[in-house]
Amino acid sequence: MNIGVVGVNHNLAPINVREAVSFTDTKKIEVINILLDKEIEEVVIISTCNRSEIYINAENIDIKINELSDFYEQYFGVKDINKYLFKKTNLEAIQHLFEVTAGLDSLVLGEDQILGQVRDAHEFCMKLGATKKVFNKLFRDAITTSKEIKTITKISQQPLSISYIGVKLLKEKIGSLEGKNALIVGLGKMNLLTLNHLEEEKIKNIYVANRNIEKTKAIQSKFKNIIPIEYSDRHKVIEEKSIDIIVSATASPHLVIRYDEMPKLDKKIYIMDIALPRDIDTKLNELDYVELYDIDDLKEIHDQNDIKRNELAQKAQEIISVKIDEFVEWLDLTFMDPTIQSLNSKCIEIKEDTLDCIYRKIDLNQREKKIIEKMLGSALKRVIREPIMNLKQVKNKGQREEYIKVIEDLFEI
Repeated sequence: MNIGVVGVNHNLAPINVREAVSFTDTKKIEVINILLDKEIEEVVIISTCNRSEIYINAENIDIKINELSDFYEQYFGVKDINKYLFKKTNLEAIQHLFEVTAGLDSLVLGEDQILGQVRDAHEFCMKLGATKKVFNKLFRDAITTSKEIKTITKISQQPLSISYIGVKLLKEKIGSLEGKNALIVGLGKMNLLTLNHLEEEKIKNIYVANRNIEKTKAIQSKFKNIIPIEYSDRHKVIEEKSIDIIVSATASPHLVIRYDEMPKLDKKIYIMDIALPRDIDTKLNELDYVELYDIDDLKEIHDQNDIKRNELAQKAQEIISVKIDEFVEWLDLTFMDPTIQSLNSKCIEIKEDTLDCIYRKIDLNQREKKIIEKMLGSALKRVIREPIMNLKQVKNKGQREEYIKVIEDLFEI
């Protein structure tokens, strides 16, 4: 087994460190190409607001994982990054991936969003040719297992997304959101969820500033209180429309609410920054009338998470344990792949030699040739099918290796 993962996540690294090592799609492509040139067989990069993780499949995995740790520091230029990095290999790395995909390692236990993020990360790397048989199987198993866990345990039914926690934190600080005015910056998945939760709180008006105003207009029919505004008006509307709360979640690499453009207000305004990299200028904390919160502030509510979810997480771990055993058993059997391929190649060689001999001695038409080809190919496959199936049933790894050696010697492959 040669599987490993290196990365940072919300368990070890504060938000400023996670920001510094987050991956854009351009960086992913660049890093994947660098790593594949370093004798690494497969790579998948998962980069979200709460984690930045690189999974690899490579020979000498312990050495490669240490090299990858050094690479993090060199590539991102973050001093002392090693104290925030976690490193896992083989079973621990596989266990980590399954837990991440199922939402068991998330800030919000059992949350749904990470499942799609893992799936997208795998598909992105697969399209680049960075994954092969092992990682395609591993990530698909992790995704399938996550879906099974959610179906069986219903762990995700309670709406405890980051957006939900953010809205609840704002409600806790203000007392009530009913009748308040909100400014939403960005209209990705996070803020679409935010809109749902704000409407549940009977908020008065929701002004939405998105770079594509047509996207905002397109969802007006789904939400009663949405008012689309031009993205460039996002600072101006804060004072003009008496905004009480701001929730920002964009993919912008730059600040979207700036200190030097913030109007002076005569009332308190509450701002929730759920983006990474952060959207809101942290200098706003210097203003008496601003209360600014970011993703790390949500940990307080996370610590009060539902006890039931922890019970369901135990059931999820039991399911994961079974699925990991199945994957490891499958992985062990891939050890036989070269032998099976060699046997198939031997059969093809025998088939072609035999057909060549038959065609030289007997005059056959095309239909007769096809019949003979199919019959001979089927007969040769039958010869090796049962030995291969029996070999796969051998559980003892040492015994299986002995049988493989015997087959290779006997068939001269």
